Amino acid sequence: MSQDMLAERIGASVTTVRRMEGGYPGAALQHLARVLLVFGELGKLSALLDTQTDDVGLALMDEHLPQRVRKPKRSDASSAL
Repeated sequence: MSQDMLAERIGASVTTVRRMEGGYPGAALQHLARVLLVFGELGKLSALLDTQTDDVGLALMDEHLPQRVRKPKRSDASSAL
């Protein structure tokens, strides 16, 4: 299927289709859903939205975790007990 045909079927521009093919992260979710519908793969949308199976997303989240967790300093009020 050509980019022109796909763009027409999903109601988007050819530029949008090209960006989606190139992995542009700002593509609207509605366009992705329509593409999956056109290709008969709409059921795969739930897998894309499942955060438990998103290895890349989980790895990116792990990068933002603190490297070392420090215990809070004890205040004078808690040390008096």
